[in-house]
Amino acid sequence: MERQNELLSKAEDVADQILRHSKHVLPHIARLCLISTFLEDGIRMWFQWNEQRDYIEATWGCGYLLASLFVFINLVGQVGGCVMILSRQKVQWACGLLSAIIALQTIAYSILWDLNFLMRNMALAGGLLLLLAESKAEGRSLFAGVPTMGDNNPKTYMQLAGRILLILMFLTLIRFGAGYVQAFQNIVGLCLIILIAVGYKTKLSALVLVVQLTLLNFYLNDWWNIPDYKPMRDFLKYDFFQTMSVIGGLLLVVALGPGGVSVDERKKQW
Repeated sequence: MERQNELLSKAEDVADQILRHSKHVLPHIARLCLISTFLEDGIRMWFQWNEQRDYIEATWGCGYLLASLFVFINLVGQVGGCVMILSRQKVQWACGLLSAIIALQTIAYSILWDLNFLMRNMALAGGLLLLLAESKAEGRSLFAGVPTMGDNNPKTYMQLAGRILLILMFLTLIRFGAGYVQAFQNIVGLCLIILIAVGYKTKLSALVLVVQLTLLNFYLNDWWNIPDYKPMRDFLKYDFFQTMSVIGGLLLVVALGPGGVSVDERKKQW
């Protein structure tokens, strides 16, 4: 037991060193990763305008104009929202806009009835909640020293909901009956997401999960090795950038911490 505690303490020390040297750049990397799937999908709408429009028109029978409007909203909404987030302008509006795009696509592409894709979209929404919480934290920092009434509950609960939703992405990667290596990955991943959910050793757990998801993402979703004419390329590319967005959300957890509703925060009060 003492040996385990010693190893855990050393791991936390290493994580603290990494965070200390990257604290200025980490939030920027996190935001870039988080918006990557929206940016990629917005650009996809431009290059696949006709295909996306025809799909919506055929699926919903809504006519040429409404189908074109759907593609236009997705293109402008996603690219515009990403630009606003990266430039740190009206971040709350941008998060609301991208959340609306998630809801629109969930309905339009019938994701609501596909549990796997639904969980991934919910994980994306969790990332946006963390981004929204970060923007609120920045807003409060402008008024440093000004007395406030109690804790910032909306921000605290956004961090809680955000990190719980984020872990849904890992649940979609679990595969049963695929050998001992996969079983080991499942066990390690499940332990990490439970720790993140309850907010215990949160930064270390999120950092380890970032490494695991990054390795799995580059291994499983190597879309760059698939020829352009194969449909699998688009599928893997979509999957790759969705996972990158969740990694961005986890990096925000690493940068911001778990928030007030967590075991880590309660330990400070003990």
